[in-house]
Amino acid sequence: MSVPPMTKPEIASGTLVDSRYIIQMMLGQGGLGRTYLAHDTRRFNEPCVLKEFAPFGTGNGGLEKCRDLFKREAKILHKLEHPQIPRFLACFEGESRLFLVQEYVNGKTYSRLLQERQHQGTTFSENEVIFWLKNLLQVLEYVHQHQVIHRDISPDNIMLPENGDLPVLIDFGVGKQIAQLNEATQINQTEFAGNMSLVGKVGYAPREQISLGLCSPSSDIYALGVTAIVLLTAKSPTNLIDQYSLDWNWRIYANISDAFARILDRMLADTPKARFQTTREVLTQLEQLGESQAFSSSPETFPTPATLVYPNSKLTPTIPPSENQIQQTVVNSINNRDNIDNQEQVNLLNPSFIENCHQQLAYYIGPMANFIIEDILAKNPRSTPHQLVELLAREIPDSQMAIEFTRRMFS
Repeated sequence: MSVPPMTKPEIASGTLVDSRYIIQMMLGQGGLGRTYLAHDTRRFNEPCVLKEFAPFGTGNGGLEKCRDLFKREAKILHKLEHPQIPRFLACFEGESRLFLVQEYVNGKTYSRLLQERQHQGTTFSENEVIFWLKNLLQVLEYVHQHQVIHRDISPDNIMLPENGDLPVLIDFGVGKQIAQLNEATQINQTEFAGNMSLVGKVGYAPREQISLGLCSPSSDIYALGVTAIVLLTAKSPTNLIDQYSLDWNWRIYANISDAFARILDRMLADTPKARFQTTREVLTQLEQLGESQAFSSSPETFPTPATLVYPNSKLTPTIPPSENQIQQTVVNSINNRDNIDNQEQVNLLNPSFIENCHQQLAYYIGPMANFIIEDILAKNPRSTPHQLVELLAREIPDSQMAIEFTRRMFS
């Protein structure tokens, strides 16, 4: 009787595997096997990654099925040749163990990079994440064209190589295809534990993948979107989802443009049909976003504060105003509007208006919005709606965002 693979001990450092690979250390272990750093003695001791495929609980019949699936997966990985995917180098079997050999990426995962940012009190910026997304979407486009779904995108499985500036998508192990092939070949689920729920990280994988085992290109798009908001907010997915409604509640923690936020929201749609269906669709939206931002920031088309806040204003400066001018324009525009009908405005200062103020302000400054509104109302109990908005706008450090907040409140 053969012994289930995962009951075999970890391979010790210094062990020569397949008369070629010297094990240096174990990099990780999961439900589908172990990963080792090794040196290839036939390639001048070049470092490489040895992935031992050994699902927990594989029985006698299951082991043979796993071997067939393993070979089929190796053929799929062999087709993937992309500079942002570790190269597939070899596969072999030894002592009832199945191994894949892949290129070693010397760098840091984005989990590690995010931790370093957090220690510095920062996160990834909007421009950084857009650049990062564009490059990874091109990788996924290539992968999906080869009929492969990654299924396990997260900050742990994306790396930035040392002295490199393009992200690398890692962990294209056999576990990514094994679940689907498992059902197709009707392996007994009591013998083979590589079921669909094991593939994909909770919080990053979409609901249809975790609950039903269904995967499509939009599943990878969803997981990439989750990873993007984690980089922007430095918070785990569980802290970005409302525990009662299960809706995403990440915007209040990220300082990004509304247009980019809408793209991310569509990537994060709960139902597959509501998401982008292809990476090309997302890339197109991001390219259009870049064009619109470049257009709006050019001096010839700079939107004047009066136009932004109140379209009927006749103020049309020919050069971009300073921050002081912007703030003064906000104040003047609001004061002018206050003279329209004070009694009518007082009637508008009701709980629903205050709640709207809270939601809009929280988008720009985060959870402190509620305390700020309470403090301002306590000090200014007879303020009109426009006066209240003026006071709240002053709490937003960025003058352009203060203008946007004012415009949204009166749109």
